[in-house]
Amino acid sequence: MDRLDNHSLGHLREGVESPAYERSAVTAGIVHLGIGAFHRAHMAAYVDKCLAEAPQWGIVGASFRSPDTRNALEPQDYLYCLLTRETKGNSARVIGSVIDIIDASQSSRDLIAKMANPAVRIISLTVTEKGYCYDPVGGGLDRQHPAIVRDLAADGSPHSVPGVIVAALASRRAEGLGGFTVLSCDNLPSNGRVTRRVVMDFAALVDPALAEWIGANVSFPSTMVDRIVPSTSDRDRDDVAAMIGARDAWPVVAEAFSQWVVEDDFVAGRPDWEHFGVQMVSDVEPFEHMKLRMLNGSHSTLAYLGLPCGFTLVSEAASDPDLRVLIERMFAEEIAPTLSVPDIDLGAYGQALIVRYTNWALEHRLAQIAMDGTQKLPQRLIATLLERAETGQSFHFLALAVAGWIAFIVNATQKGATIDDPLSDRLQAASRNGDDPDQTLENFLEIGEVFPLAFARNQTVRSTTRDHLDALLRLGAPAAIKRALSR
Repeated sequence: MDRLDNHSLGHLREGVESPAYERSAVTAGIVHLGIGAFHRAHMAAYVDKCLAEAPQWGIVGASFRSPDTRNALEPQDYLYCLLTRETKGNSARVIGSVIDIIDASQSSRDLIAKMANPAVRIISLTVTEKGYCYDPVGGGLDRQHPAIVRDLAADGSPHSVPGVIVAALASRRAEGLGGFTVLSCDNLPSNGRVTRRVVMDFAALVDPALAEWIGANVSFPSTMVDRIVPSTSDRDRDDVAAMIGARDAWPVVAEAFSQWVVEDDFVAGRPDWEHFGVQMVSDVEPFEHMKLRMLNGSHSTLAYLGLPCGFTLVSEAASDPDLRVLIERMFAEEIAPTLSVPDIDLGAYGQALIVRYTNWALEHRLAQIAMDGTQKLPQRLIATLLERAETGQSFHFLALAVAGWIAFIVNATQKGATIDDPLSDRLQAASRNGDDPDQTLENFLEIGEVFPLAFARNQTVRSTTRDHLDALLRLGAPAAIKRALSR
């Protein structure tokens, strides 16, 4: 069977959707930092739709961690397949919007040169929460972050995201060029403002005049992104080959649902995304809160309570009667009342999430969601809990979810399992009194990056979380969930 590439595009199986434009005419207008599976299943798919009308918006991707994506896609002319899995059936679409990938894991010089090219007008990012090198407590750049310390002492080849962006902007300023738009597509509250803050902080450390220029010539719109994209398996690769009639070494898998809400603030132009399903708005925040609190918050809840119940997949956990009722009650009683989203029926949105979660064709692993909990919990669960607590409203199920994360870490530590989290050493240390819920909670509350002082100082919040933690450690997750639902 032939490999997927430009030549094999004309020989794919009937019914396979492929680029409706001449790829040789596509030029780079976007550089994307962190070209992982989510970007290729989400933003790159939206860009692919607009290239027939606007071929100047092709994407050059950049990998910071390893050359694996480049090595897999370069022989394929950077083509790849988006496999959509639904209970009613699967479909395949070949994406051609990525025209090059730069391996920046060893040196960022080529990447910075590409970003400084005047044809590039958007720098987009999916680098996960930890890629921003920000201080979750103070909100700005973490100046003690090892990558930031290294970049400030480097010889012009930075490796952190703020360092690379600032270096490219410094080059454009020196050449008398304009700025570009920096478009974060990560699950961060106010992701545009967070990105602006860390970039401006880094620039001010390098050159205050450069920081002032960036403030006047660069925009940082916020976005809300939503699509479930599980890890790709060998089975997925085999299914893609059978469906399209060509071998793809690096396909991506996703559900059919996709949403992208973007603040319309672009200093150097943008594609007409609104013609291709993107919601261009003046204020992303209501949509962002809805997604972070309802989808991401419930995803984390299912992960930390579903894994100890013996479930592996989101579809398994969401189909469990007790966990399903827990999520439905959390939506209706505790999360939805904190939200107000234009033209959105939150009850219908919550039910639609349950339907998406129970898509058995999509093998979305709970372990994938459980990673990097210290980076995710503050915005997914704790912010909602504290908002409820400060207004004297119930937060019973939210506290169970937070306690579920603590119990998950404690149990993993006791079993000697690897904790996939940037603060893994501190989490293991906090778990040292795992048989004592009171001391364990005290240990975890000392992790200020996760638990703000308002959490630690609120006795009702502490006692409720401690009560759930005790039940989880003493009775196990299934019994603790039933106990919570009975109250």
